[in-house]
Amino acid sequence: MSVIQPPAALPLQPFGRPPSAGAFAYASLREAILTLALPPGAVLSRAALAAQLGLSQTPVREALMRLEAEGLVEVVPSASTRVAPIDLTSARQAQFLRRAVELEMVQALAAAPPATLGEVLAGHLARQAELVAREDHAGLTAADDAFHEALHEAAGISPLWAMVRSRSGHLDRLRRLHLPAPGKAETILREHEAIAGAILAGDGAGAAMALRRHLADTLGRVETLRAAQPGHFTGA
Repeated sequence: MSVIQPPAALPLQPFGRPPSAGAFAYASLREAILTLALPPGAVLSRAALAAQLGLSQTPVREALMRLEAEGLVEVVPSASTRVAPIDLTSARQAQFLRRAVELEMVQALAAAPPATLGEVLAGHLARQAELVAREDHAGLTAADDAFHEALHEAAGISPLWAMVRSRSGHLDRLRRLHLPAPGKAETILREHEAIAGAILAGDGAGAAMALRRHLADTLGRVETLRAAQPGHFTGA
């Protein structure tokens, strides 16, 4: 059997180069959409976005195509490109996926908590308490994600976190709308403390119950959120 030799020079990028212009544009625009800096319905001009990002229009166009595939942007040929409304159907599907993964995760962690997990989670909770006290909603959103990412890493399923995040754009915007509600930030911290405490105590059922309550809260307030911002939503 003959062996196919690779060419002497492969078209591969060496380690250490910065992300491509398209990847940079995608990450920047996606973050702006998820944080509602670019709210639902916002018109997206490729020329204006390219100027703000310091790029040509080609990587911006590539980024918008990726965001359209995620349902976060609506591209209408020969018309305006806009930030898509929050699709409640997609948000519920993302929550279903996340709940399925994380319920198994917290029970597996409770059955055999890694030796360093207590210290790791204590650091995350202390950071969140500081952010809650400062009413830093942007920081708390990032810290919330970091807490869940740490649990995925401890359970050895980090790739699943990346998969869930890539499908959670509509749910994340809903969460961001809910976060400023009175008491919501404090509730997030208490729920994280309950999840962490149950895991470290070896209480799988308690961890699952606390996680289910934590993930259900925002979607349980959909009607209130939609009444406050009716133009932001689509779906049921």
